[in-house]
Amino acid sequence: MNNIYYNDERRAVVTGIGVVAANGIGVADFWRTLLEGQSGVGPITLFDASKFPNRIAAEVKGFDPKHFFPPSVKWKRMARHTQFALAALDMALADATLGSAIEKTVRPVSVSIGVSTSAIEVVQRVAYIVQDGITDRVRPGQVWASQPHAVSATLSQYLGTRVAFQTVATACKAGSDAVLAATAAIQTGRADIAIAGGTDASITATTCGAFCASRLSSARNNDPQHASRPFDRDRDGGILGEGAGVVVLESLAHARARGAHIWMEVCGGASYPDTFGTQPAEGLGTCMTLALANARLCGDAIDYVCAHGPSDPVIDRVETAMLHNTLGRHAYRIPVSSIKGVTGNPLAAAGPLELIACALAMRDDLIPPTANYTTPDPACDLDYVPQARRTRIEHALINVHGMGGGNTTLIVSRPPR
Repeated sequence: MNNIYYNDERRAVVTGIGVVAANGIGVADFWRTLLEGQSGVGPITLFDASKFPNRIAAEVKGFDPKHFFPPSVKWKRMARHTQFALAALDMALADATLGSAIEKTVRPVSVSIGVSTSAIEVVQRVAYIVQDGITDRVRPGQVWASQPHAVSATLSQYLGTRVAFQTVATACKAGSDAVLAATAAIQTGRADIAIAGGTDASITATTCGAFCASRLSSARNNDPQHASRPFDRDRDGGILGEGAGVVVLESLAHARARGAHIWMEVCGGASYPDTFGTQPAEGLGTCMTLALANARLCGDAIDYVCAHGPSDPVIDRVETAMLHNTLGRHAYRIPVSSIKGVTGNPLAAAGPLELIACALAMRDDLIPPTANYTTPDPACDLDYVPQARRTRIEHALINVHGMGGGNTTLIVSRPPR
């Protein structure tokens, strides 16, 4: 993202937020459980995981599509991650109170949605049906539901106005990359209103089997609430999660013209890969440096780091080292926390949920804690905020690392005065 082409009126601000997460559906429940460190991790119920060595995940609980969508919305034809994203979009639109403004905008609305995996539960269901020889039970809609672009296209249709949409598929960082794309659309004048976010629903036998085989998951089956423990000495792996985070962005001029409530400004960001053969997340150092330069900020301007912190023995340590490399001595003075002790790792939804957590942190002057952080790791020696802390945040840095070696950093600021 390059911000040299935009003027002050084209600054990208967030005016609406929507959340579907394992720890809460809706902003109020999401924020309350984050502050309380109330984990959304529990035994897997979406399929029979009794034969798996790792049998816990961060499932979204109590999600009933009938409560979110009118009868005209054919939600039964949608994959689970599309349902999540549409519900989060509906919340974000209501929060933004756009009303007829979305129909009156001269430029097409930009829609950018990140996904890490396609509709695996749909693909898996069809594969089982075909394998059993019951081919007449395969429905045409299942082809559409499993397409990578089904989410962004469905959200675009729901908006009912002129839309330019795209799907971003860059693993766990896809949601943050979608925010970068939407921000660029605002800043360069291609859109006055943009929808961005990430969604995933990958808690299936196929995905969990792969995560178990790769030893990426925690084995704390008997203590799921404390299984995800970012930066803690006793962490033994992350927790697969699911959910969706969607935000409405507008140009500053457009938001002010209609008197919108502004949550925050997305003032910079960058994506940068790991070098082949290095440890995962090694590229975060350069990524953070580029994001700060893009936001025209020095490292000592950052008041809070919303870390990737997936509770992985290696990645947590490498992210800590990259924060040291990027921020120098200031790294010791900045509160750092990871929300994944509560949310698990919801893959493409991770970045947008972190963005929303920062918006709420700025609103309430409260930093969400790193849940389950109890025993310091000598290799992870920063201030990881074991309990919610009151402080004022002017600028925050948000990190996400994706499987395959990608990294994305967002820089966000308090609403412009």
